[in-house]
Amino acid sequence: MIEIYTDGGCRGNPGPGGWGVVIIDAKGGTTELNGYEAQTTNNRMELTAAIKALETLTLGTRACLTTDSNYVKQGISQWVQQWKKNGWKTAQKKQVLNQDLWQQLEALNQSLNIEWQWVKGHSGHAHNERCDELANLAMDGQVAQPLKANHVVAEHNTNNNHSQVESNLEERLARVEDKLDAILQRLAELS
Repeated sequence: MIEIYTDGGCRGNPGPGGWGVVIIDAKGGTTELNGYEAQTTNNRMELTAAIKALETLTLGTRACLTTDSNYVKQGISQWVQQWKKNGWKTAQKKQVLNQDLWQQLEALNQSLNIEWQWVKGHSGHAHNERCDELANLAMDGQVAQPLKANHVVAEHNTNNNHSQVESNLEERLARVEDKLDAILQRLAELS
């Protein structure tokens, strides 16, 4: 089973934020991802980390995602179904915060086979600590090292056909190119 670890954070809330992801594939290979937003919230970064991680997987993939965010864990495993029934309103009839990200995460969750786990943050859990470090590196303008841009993270089902896999690879490559452009633009802004 694929293991995924995610974390997100902010310097100020709202403020500049970053997210980090560690993915350990079924063969033990590790991929690290991170990203930055200039003005965001801690919860948006936690959600973004989970979304970015799940976007690397192919349809139907089985994985375990571990987060230190109760907001993400409770939201995806308990609250989101009721929010959908209520037209994306809370029990207090208020609009659900971060609805755009919750909708993305829910769609990904529905297309995959994800087991959701929670771990206490800053408690010495090695992969969670690394995700925190990656999020902070992103806030400092640094890309995750090593970045395996063309590494495919997936357990392919036997009924996945060649064209589906090829299409997924093309989509991933386009996302990597977009991320690289954003990184280069950010570096240019910092110089």
